[in-house]
Amino acid sequence: MIKYHTFDNIPLEMHKVRIVQKLNLIPIEDRLDAITKAGNNTFLLENNDVFLDMLTDSGVNAMSDKQLSAMMIADDAYAGSETYYRLENKVREIFGLEYFLPAHQGRACENVLSITYVKEGDLVPMNYHFTTTKSHITNNGGEVVEFLVEEGLNLNSDAPFKGNMDLEKLEAFLNVNHKSVPFVRMEAGTNLIGGQPFSLDNAKKLRKLCDKFNLKIVLDASLLADNLYFIKMRECKNKTIREITRELASQFDIIYFSARKLGFAKGGGISFKHKEDYERCKGLIPLYEGFLTYGGMSVKEMEAITIGLDETMDLDIISQGPIFIKYMVDELQKHSVPVVTPAGGLGCHLDVSKFLPHIPQTEYPSGCLASALYLISGVRGMERGTMSEQRNPDGTEKLADMELLRLALPRRVFTMSQIKYTVDRIVWLYKNRNLVGGLKFVEEPKILRFFYGRLEPTTDWQTKLFNKFKEDFEDSL
Repeated sequence: MIKYHTFDNIPLEMHKVRIVQKLNLIPIEDRLDAITKAGNNTFLLENNDVFLDMLTDSGVNAMSDKQLSAMMIADDAYAGSETYYRLENKVREIFGLEYFLPAHQGRACENVLSITYVKEGDLVPMNYHFTTTKSHITNNGGEVVEFLVEEGLNLNSDAPFKGNMDLEKLEAFLNVNHKSVPFVRMEAGTNLIGGQPFSLDNAKKLRKLCDKFNLKIVLDASLLADNLYFIKMRECKNKTIREITRELASQFDIIYFSARKLGFAKGGGISFKHKEDYERCKGLIPLYEGFLTYGGMSVKEMEAITIGLDETMDLDIISQGPIFIKYMVDELQKHSVPVVTPAGGLGCHLDVSKFLPHIPQTEYPSGCLASALYLISGVRGMERGTMSEQRNPDGTEKLADMELLRLALPRRVFTMSQIKYTVDRIVWLYKNRNLVGGLKFVEEPKILRFFYGRLEPTTDWQTKLFNKFKEDFEDSL
């Protein structure tokens, strides 16, 4: 963090803007119409109706000049592309794992790994689940078992590594169930608990524990960049990002990632320490993704990923997400808005259970807040609560451990004034939070319902919120 002489400390952009994209802030009347047509699901909004898109950082991070220029030298050969070999060599250099398979994005990697390793009755321990990961595992007959440390579910704390695995509980579980475990999974920058990291020390101890039971460890490295930043700042101040990356990667047998997050471009891949794992998965790439030297990706994107992975080793670059997220969290805390602390990676996470305590989880409070925030600001966030879970086998709701609204801050995309605008509208909404009511499904898919399910308000609360906004912001959009 740069220190100032005359101003309070604020994040400093370590880049300059050379290309811009026009934004459109439509009137609140049109926003009400848009969110109604979208079934109160922010995923179903048309982007032309969105002012600031904080839905995700997946595939929407700003690319660098070097990435864009690298796309011009892409080798578009179907097989044996030189572009692929440049990417393969960069992945091997950074992670130190010998074997690599390309895939079009992170959930494609999850599909390949789940088909290969998970069978009926298997149990997959992890620090915490992600939506698509859980769906792939359950679709192949497995069950996710979580061993997140206790402080991980404490939304307000100063614990530096809330994404750590609870090793004592995991060991007790493995003593009984290790023969039913195909692998243990760790997620870097644990998404659904607020982008919280795990420590290098925790990974090393997990390695020793899994060696005791002869188990593989799989790392979801999609949010690795943020996790590396936190390890550097909170645990390994005297090591470089490259040194931390190699030491961390050496603890895992398989590393997969979405390059839409890690690498700042659209694609993904799986790295393997052992040839036998590579060989087991290799045949599924041509079947589901594409040939072994493109894996369903555009070769131009592959060139951009190669540069993006290299840029991920630059502290000035990977710090940009976390320091701006922390600024947003700190500003909201000044106004007593409930947020997840400490500030993690990926985005600012609002604690909806405290923001909207009057809405029961069965009425999807995180989805309600996402709908309300879009209505009064044009800012699109993502529901990360009960709506993002899947129902229990008996049809009852699986209530989420926490109700969050995620406001992702894609790297190098938003300006300080846009963050301040978002904070301002959230503060206003918090003061008027009692106007927000519940939602109910009118179209509910069985799998990944949060992506394309449709909901409607349980009362006329949107009209009341609309009227209050018009009263307070008479001449404003």
